[in-house]
Amino acid sequence: MFAFAPARRRRGPSLTPMIDVVFLLLVFFMLAARFGIDGAIPLRIAAGGAAEWQGPPRLVEIGAADLRLNGVVVEEDGLAAALRPLLPGDDAPVILRASDGADLARLTQVIDRLARSGIRNVVLVE
Repeated sequence: MFAFAPARRRRGPSLTPMIDVVFLLLVFFMLAARFGIDGAIPLRIAAGGAAEWQGPPRLVEIGAADLRLNGVVVEEDGLAAALRPLLPGDDAPVILRASDGADLARLTQVIDRLARSGIRNVVLVE
């Protein structure tokens, strides 16, 4: 056998590509973890005794396909307009109750629609 060049020592695998991949995955998961933070619903928690109820009842039942205000079916677009005459003041509470078949997305949609119309004091009951 001919030996024209000295035998080179065998090198092990390089760790640089693996470290690059680990850092790329770290950056990806750090950015992906920030996507769900934007959609928070501000909630107020009342402690102690309940305040005295004022005005007519304001119970909104949220179903899978319909909304009921005090037992009467209302359109989602007209819910805030139907609630306005029942509110004695701007900070009067509105009671929300999700019935069978209503999911969290539907409940969030109704709360968001009420908040955009200026009704921010909602009470969620089971």
